[in-house]
Amino acid sequence: MEQIKMVDLQTQYQRLRPEIDEAMSEVVAQTAFINGPAVKTFQAHLETYLNVKHVIPCANGTDALQVALMALGLKEGDEVITSTFTFIATVEVIALLGLKPVLVDVDPDTFTLIPEAVEQAITSQTKAIIPVHLFGQGANMNQLMAIAQKYELKVVEDTAQAIGSNYHYNNTTQKLGTIGDIGSTSFFPSKNLGCFGDGGACFTNNDELAAQMRMIVNHGSRKKYFHKIIGVNSRLDTLQAAILNVKLQHLDDFNSRRQKAADYYDGAFRGHRSIQIPVRMPDSDHTFHQYTLRVKDGKRDDLQNYLKEKGIPSMVYYPVPLHQQEAFEPFMEEAPILPNAELLSKEVLSLPMHTELSNTQLTCITDAILAFFE
Repeated sequence: MEQIKMVDLQTQYQRLRPEIDEAMSEVVAQTAFINGPAVKTFQAHLETYLNVKHVIPCANGTDALQVALMALGLKEGDEVITSTFTFIATVEVIALLGLKPVLVDVDPDTFTLIPEAVEQAITSQTKAIIPVHLFGQGANMNQLMAIAQKYELKVVEDTAQAIGSNYHYNNTTQKLGTIGDIGSTSFFPSKNLGCFGDGGACFTNNDELAAQMRMIVNHGSRKKYFHKIIGVNSRLDTLQAAILNVKLQHLDDFNSRRQKAADYYDGAFRGHRSIQIPVRMPDSDHTFHQYTLRVKDGKRDDLQNYLKEKGIPSMVYYPVPLHQQEAFEPFMEEAPILPNAELLSKEVLSLPMHTELSNTQLTCITDAILAFFE
């Protein structure tokens, strides 16, 4: 049996190597390394896939979030509500722009924002909400969008872990990231749609926001050397766009492979007294960027050490909620108590999850975990 990896990009590359190598060679032959044809081709193909009017490629997922917030024209001190249980980038960009992050608790089963907690956190200074579609499953967009409309708030979806997931919104089916005012994503190599370096994108159906974001990513310029606003330099590299254009054609297959692996895990652990499998919500597909268990009875760390001894990798996403991070202490008027996130940080354990997992590997992983609890 081949070595078990958290993410197996090497085997995936070997499977797609002829297509990817050809795409990369074409870019090298053209020597159009910045804003080359592959960038525009990928942009158009992703717009079609997402059924969204505008895709704005950029350098990485963190930039995508920052560019989205910059496009909204928020002012220093404006409040943005988001999840305390997410990767730091979601909140980091709020702070970098001089805005105030307001962190709220998450549902202990779905790991996503509790709509009632979001509504309770709204003040006269609140201007936006960032729902995080964590681990591949959508936040409760039906309720969150209703709240946003009620209080006239903007919504920026953090779709870095859920590209390709469908959501049943207002009796229609839409891709996550296309429901709010702006969606953002990351093409970090380990993502469901990942390149061979950094990359990201914003999406929107709003023409004005799209035009604003296109200026922002290009030094605030529509025409070279003429700068209308202060922007940033955030471009998707042409080589990365060529790789993504190949992988986009396989994204639904990638997500299906992940779902099949998740089904295998579910079947092994369902009903176990010490393990809670991921809860799948009726309104959202789950494309399993991560397959994350909750390990009860304080046994998470012991299980992780046991798996390590067996040569089986695992990860804790996330060991410290953001409201407990030193970096955000200045934004906390008083130390909030967000019990669900604090409990999850002690229980969550993500298992190997990628497109190349074999049944032999899945059996090895699940047998080891079940043996630990015997």
